[in-house]
Amino acid sequence: MLIDLVQLRTFVAVAEEQHLTRAAERLHVSQSAASAHVRAVEESLGTQLFIRTNRSLELTRAGQLLLGKAKALLNEATLFTSFAREIHGKIEGHLVLGSTSDPASSRIGEVIAALRAAHPLITVDLRARPSFGAQEGLKTGELDVGLLLGRPTNAAFRYYQLTTIPFRVAGPAAWKQKIESASWAELAALPWICPTDSSLAYSTILRQLFDERGLELNAVARFDNATLGRAMLEAGVGLMLMREEHVRQGLEQGVLVTSPIAHAEFPLLMAHVTSRLNDPLVCAFLAAARQVWPDMAVTPSHGTSQG
Repeated sequence: MLIDLVQLRTFVAVAEEQHLTRAAERLHVSQSAASAHVRAVEESLGTQLFIRTNRSLELTRAGQLLLGKAKALLNEATLFTSFAREIHGKIEGHLVLGSTSDPASSRIGEVIAALRAAHPLITVDLRARPSFGAQEGLKTGELDVGLLLGRPTNAAFRYYQLTTIPFRVAGPAAWKQKIESASWAELAALPWICPTDSSLAYSTILRQLFDERGLELNAVARFDNATLGRAMLEAGVGLMLMREEHVRQGLEQGVLVTSPIAHAEFPLLMAHVTSRLNDPLVCAFLAAARQVWPDMAVTPSHGTSQG
């Protein structure tokens, strides 16, 4: 039996997530379908790829050896499709984009509108992904382009900086006096609403603000979506890190206050795998992005290639 690319992509996603349900959610397929894909790959190869532990799926030695080859094959399949488009002489096809859950900052709607105006034969699938998830999707070929908050750390990606996003530490309006007068240590000791995922940009910024000062946050609640975090803040649960545009809205509504000392900026980046630099679809999307972000600039990676 031949292994198809869908099955191979499922194998890679399960290997990276180490969890069948999370991989299925990431690929937008049912858990039973994802399980069937993995079984099909194992049966075709005649080898076991995963060992089930208490709470996760771990790669066997054979699975570890095949993972890198699978990623490379998926990337080559994408390049093959790109060359076929060039031969055909038309810029048409389907783009899958991953974007943070805050489209106002990235202006992704305007970019897609510009793309569609210039290339009506290109269709787009836009998926909400946290920054870490966008990078994982680029690695496996699930995403063609990703928009993310963070530093350019993967040498296998080509990054473009769109802008910088300012962040502030905010808390309930009722805490005005103690927040505005608090030192770094006093801020850390107050109740906090923190991200559930340590890989989120919010977590990285908080580490830079507090860990580097030797301070540990008093986390009393957690969120995996910033909108949910803001709802808890407004209800008086605790402090959280917020984008400045949301802080301004909260200040105008009188529902929050901010610390005068705790603020930071993080770059908003667009990225694709470097091997797709000449892909007609990716080039068309970058041209549309430059219409919306005329100062968009390539920014070098500060990390090493990651498989």
